Amino acid sequence: MIANAEEFKFEKRNVVILGMGRQGRALARFFTAAGANVTISDVAPAQKLAEELEQLGELPVTLALGGHPSNLLDDCDLLCLSGGVGLQTPLVQDAIRRGIPLSNDSLLTMQLAPCPVIAITGSSGKTTTTTLVGEMLQATVDDARTIHVGGNIGKPLLDRLDAIREDDMMVLELSSFQLELFDPKVAYGPMDQLGPDVAAILNITPNHLDRHPSMADYVLAKSNLLRHLKPASVVVLNADDPVASRMAGWDDGGKPVPDEWELDSLLAQCRSLLGKDRRVIPFSASASRVRHTSFHSSETGPRPAAGAWASEMTEDLLYEGRPFCRRPDVRLRGEHNISNLLAAAAVSGAAGACDEAMGRVARSFAGVPHRLEEMRPKGNVVWINDSIATAPERAVAGLQVFPPGAQTLILLAGGKDKNLPWDTFADEVLDRVQCLIGFGEAGSMIADKVRERASFRRISAPCCAVVQRLDEAVVLAKQTATPGTVVLFSPGGTSYDAYKNFEQRGDHFRNLVASGQK
Repeated sequence: MIANAEEFKFEKRNVVILGMGRQGRALARFFTAAGANVTISDVAPAQKLAEELEQLGELPVTLALGGHPSNLLDDCDLLCLSGGVGLQTPLVQDAIRRGIPLSNDSLLTMQLAPCPVIAITGSSGKTTTTTLVGEMLQATVDDARTIHVGGNIGKPLLDRLDAIREDDMMVLELSSFQLELFDPKVAYGPMDQLGPDVAAILNITPNHLDRHPSMADYVLAKSNLLRHLKPASVVVLNADDPVASRMAGWDDGGKPVPDEWELDSLLAQCRSLLGKDRRVIPFSASASRVRHTSFHSSETGPRPAAGAWASEMTEDLLYEGRPFCRRPDVRLRGEHNISNLLAAAAVSGAAGACDEAMGRVARSFAGVPHRLEEMRPKGNVVWINDSIATAPERAVAGLQVFPPGAQTLILLAGGKDKNLPWDTFADEVLDRVQCLIGFGEAGSMIADKVRERASFRRISAPCCAVVQRLDEAVVLAKQTATPGTVVLFSPGGTSYDAYKNFEQRGDHFRNLVASGQK
């Protein structure tokens, strides 16, 4: 904890916050309470920020709405970014040139944390795994200790620092948007041994390439989690993921990293950051893959039984060779959620969770909203809300839950594309979907990709329809579905063409399905 450091006294200092979202408002509350002079700027005009302005209440802040004027940086001591504001934003680049330090809510939270910190990142599965870890640890500790879960999910923990005690724990989900500031060249405050006590990288696959200039830049942001580890920090990595596996110096996760990603030098840096004596714990859906990794510790040496994996002989899920749950007892859908459970076991186990608590949570956890969330059947039609699928890969994971030919499957896909590849998605659609309904900005493109892929494979494409809005897609699905049909809302694109976030989009989908509209 470095909360007593002189540089973290903000009284009378000038702090500018870009973005009035959830993280920006938490920053505003934190800095005004610390006595700083706070200015909040948002590119949206006041009339589009009514809810955000209401939540700011009577905070003594200066507002600059409808854009980010350059004079915001005059006399600015610290520039803080909400998650939606990238490093490439012109005002941010100007601040870097001027030598104005940057921060965000997650960086400050980790720098000021009074307790051990567990930090989890990845391209997919972050929220489910982070939630599972929090529940497994809370089920282990006594009632006098609290496991605080936050970061990229829930209410920012920056708001709750005063209530967090030394014997509590923090479990933080961190996105690439947050991690790109964990860079000593631009970040505010000391970065040496920033933490966390346990760091986990679940997977790294193409995502957010509409924000990050290249795959290498995206991986660089994720790898910032490894750049400031304490000597005793433990790292959990996915032995099945090509990028995460090569960070540890293991094999390629069963699938080589594409040459065009140009990651060799960066992954070599990651291996150097981990060092020879770091505890690096694998998790994998394959026992044999875990056996080919190594667990390093200066005290114990290699321990090939360490980590979490799924038995290849039985239906057991194991942590350090001990079964904690059986596959048939898991309530979560899909193989990707088995991976999430194994990751949670490895992370929580490294932080002190007991096997009994892991198993109890694994058997009872029904999932996080908007993640393959099964809604109450209507007219013998099953509706699945998977609004979290903001990338084609996430939609693929949702599709793979449904065996080909086992049911009639209608897929609602669309939203806004992130400049990501869609071929694998198109193949899964061709293998599993009877009717594709595209909606939003990317709806037409997605339908075209599926038709193109069908032509390439010389097979018939499913019935494809394209509408403008989600409400039109739901109406068409209701008209098309017959008893026994599954309607899967797994968009593959972001929500930003029509909604503030995927949660708002998922809530709208729920309401549309629940309405009596046919």
